[in-house]
Amino acid sequence: MTDNGGRRHPWWRALRESVQGADTELRPEGLREVVPAGFDGTYVQFGDLYPEQQLQLQLLLGASQRAFERRTRVAARVAVARVLGNALSDPRLADAKPNEHLTAYLDQEIHDLKGRLAQDSATAVSRGLNIGLAVGSSASLALLAVPLLWGVDLLGALGVTLNCTDRWSLLGAFVCGGVGAFGAVLSVLVRLRGSVDQLTRRLTDGREDVVVPGQMARSMRHEGVYRVFVGWILALAVYFLLSGGIVPVFESPATAAEICPATGTPGSAAKGTEFWGFWCAIGFVAGFNERWAFGILSRASTRRSGKSA
Repeated sequence: MTDNGGRRHPWWRALRESVQGADTELRPEGLREVVPAGFDGTYVQFGDLYPEQQLQLQLLLGASQRAFERRTRVAARVAVARVLGNALSDPRLADAKPNEHLTAYLDQEIHDLKGRLAQDSATAVSRGLNIGLAVGSSASLALLAVPLLWGVDLLGALGVTLNCTDRWSLLGAFVCGGVGAFGAVLSVLVRLRGSVDQLTRRLTDGREDVVVPGQMARSMRHEGVYRVFVGWILALAVYFLLSGGIVPVFESPATAAEICPATGTPGSAAKGTEFWGFWCAIGFVAGFNERWAFGILSRASTRRSGKSA
């Protein structure tokens, strides 16, 4: 694989660029540097007749050197050089006034280049969001698996003994939190993935070329991870509030005490299934609908304030 200078670079660099975006050019070019040889005088005349188009081509060349994908950088630079070359070699450039057809050609090419660079920014946002969600989901799996597989053994090594009720309560908390994380992932995909343009406008404050696409990708990676962990925390908070009876919104169809009766008789298998199903549903809703989860937390805070008064 080669770069735009013909130099080969290793596969791992290509992989990194596909995830993080291409590096920013350390020596950005100006529009004059892509003027074909022998057209320096014509370029001055082009600037006099078409100053707005010259400015737009200069801005597009600069934006192309900050593009997220390397192939977009190369294609946009080639397109700018081609459009400029076509304009400089056009005989209508010798007219005393701007030609309407040449102006229309330049405006259309500039519009197409803007659309290509806007799509590059959308790719940066979408890829950053997907990577952030994937990283957050992987971390959620680790957070869910480690306590379930090694948590009890670790507590035993520390001399902490857990009875049946304690184990079911802790397992319910971890499962509720883990499912809440995946509920948050689905929430992000449903609400935001179809609104990449809105995300781009939000990150750039409605103005073009304010944020480099690579920065937008990094920002969305962070937001993806953040959303997953928010789903974890909200689901855990809702679990403890509901299971502790602090906020009597729902009545659990099965409790840990019912699954582990004090009489020593074995608990009902159906109760265990109801326990898992109920808390998985609560965790998913808490992660998927943050407003609902925050409403539960606000209700708990209100009840606590009322009791203190």
